[in-house]
Amino acid sequence: MTFILYLIFGLSPSIIWLLFYLKKDPHPESRRMIAKVFLLGILAALAAGVVELGLFKLAENAGIMIRFSDSFPLLYFLFYNFILVSFVEEYSKYIMVRIGAVKDTQFDEPVDVVIYMITAALGFAALENLLYIVPVLFPEENFTIFQAGTISLFRFIGATFLHALGSGIAGIFLAISFYKKKRGYAFLGIFLAVLLHGLFNISIIGIEGGMAKKDSFLVNISLVSLSAILFFMAMSVSAGFKKLKKLASVCKI
Repeated sequence: MTFILYLIFGLSPSIIWLLFYLKKDPHPESRRMIAKVFLLGILAALAAGVVELGLFKLAENAGIMIRFSDSFPLLYFLFYNFILVSFVEEYSKYIMVRIGAVKDTQFDEPVDVVIYMITAALGFAALENLLYIVPVLFPEENFTIFQAGTISLFRFIGATFLHALGSGIAGIFLAISFYKKKRGYAFLGIFLAVLLHGLFNISIIGIEGGMAKKDSFLVNISLVSLSAILFFMAMSVSAGFKKLKKLASVCKI
């Protein structure tokens, strides 16, 4: 029973957001398609983890990371957060959807691509949450049920929401790129998703650092920054859905 509760806390943030965003689709996708894309998101998380760990270990073994971080600490900080983490994660979600879902026969309107991207992102986040919360999968943390529930809540309004919104923005620009037949929009969407993801991570680091140092100013400014980022992303995705619903079908593009 306890293990089931951990699973519920790990999966519920993604499931709740998934149910919310599926209602945005005027012509809902089949359950089979949603399940397929959700699993693609889980695969994207595994792929991103392998790439991130592999690149980090390769550079670490070559002594590059130590020299880089010692000689250029700010540049290393930006590289780690925007490239090694944000870019790898956002691109892994994008490429899984591009390869595994966009060419499916069920893709018949612009908003579908956004639904696919958000669904994949929530699959990605679901695995992240499970690895973080479920003690069998990540035993060194050993969270209590109460702690797991608290973490689940914070990840629901934080990291899980961030993944959905980032991929939603990338999906909106990908749909526009299909409609206007200009690939530049797709690249712009990925760039914005990576940028906002990186800024979100830096805000989290600021909150954690401020709490460790008991620096209330750093905590507060980081909280404001984090809230502003999520608000901007949420409004952008909402506006994007409205715009795409007005576009003609892209099924033959």
